Amino acid sequence: MSEFLSANLPKFASVFSSIAIFFIILGAVFTLAGRVNGKKTRPIALIIFLGPSLLLLLAGLVIPGVRTILFSFMNPDSNGWVGLANYKWMLADPNVKTIMINTILWVLVVPLFTAALGLLLAVMLDRTKHESIPKSLLFMPMAISFVGASIIFKFVYEYNEPSEVQIGLLSAVVKFLGFTPSDWMLSKPLNSFLLMIIYVWTQMGFGMVILSAAIKGVPADIVEASALDGAHGWGLFRNITFPMVKSTFIVVLATGVVGALKVFDIVRTMTGGNFSTNVLANEMYSQTFVQFDQGKGSALSVVLFLLVTPILIYNIRSLRKERAH
Repeated sequence: MSEFLSANLPKFASVFSSIAIFFIILGAVFTLAGRVNGKKTRPIALIIFLGPSLLLLLAGLVIPGVRTILFSFMNPDSNGWVGLANYKWMLADPNVKTIMINTILWVLVVPLFTAALGLLLAVMLDRTKHESIPKSLLFMPMAISFVGASIIFKFVYEYNEPSEVQIGLLSAVVKFLGFTPSDWMLSKPLNSFLLMIIYVWTQMGFGMVILSAAIKGVPADIVEASALDGAHGWGLFRNITFPMVKSTFIVVLATGVVGALKVFDIVRTMTGGNFSTNVLANEMYSQTFVQFDQGKGSALSVVLFLLVTPILIYNIRSLRKERAH
């Protein structure tokens, strides 16, 4: 124990000193802001409060973003300009074309299934007895990291030779049904869809919770009036419930699109991007930190940023419209 403390004492001291400095700065900011009074000095208080956030935004987002754009026009060592060579490589390389197709497939399949299953579960569990229990269980996978979920599904997709005992759940079920299991992570394009299942499993609880809250926001008098007019089941959902939660459904869908574009952990953990399962974010990591080609990695990062930005803007506008209503 004493050896452990002596070896890690500098680390603990660094952590606690950083926390202490943070609280000292925070206390100084609040003290200065509290002493500022009057209309003329309000801009000063605004600067005191927003200044640290703006500095962090500048240091953590703006400067790295500008540097990434500049690096995308440079060579692998970022010490010479190559113009549009990195972007031309993206258009010409057949592997990048496969990566883009996989990424588009993720964007089309994953958000739709995540939002649709979330909506289905929200409708089925709404106003049922003890609904909080199944909702909590369905939401629980979201507390697991993508790496943790991937490790869980590694056991689900585990494969042994047909003559051996199948310890993987999927292989065992297939063998029980009388079929011959295969190495699922080598089966193209099935392996990509099996990876998507991991994402949907972790995120559908999020969609369920958000859409369940939206469904509960539907006025009860409208539902009762529709029921008196003969609307039940599918008719009630199609004409009343879904139109009133449509905006929330679109937000969940858009959030799923952003998540699908940025997916990295699942692919990296399960296949490493091999066997035609690679996606944009994983290739960006591989080019930058495995191939040590900062130019190509930065170019992929810029493309990813351009794909994500419009969806984020749409999400922000949708949330503002909901708040305005």
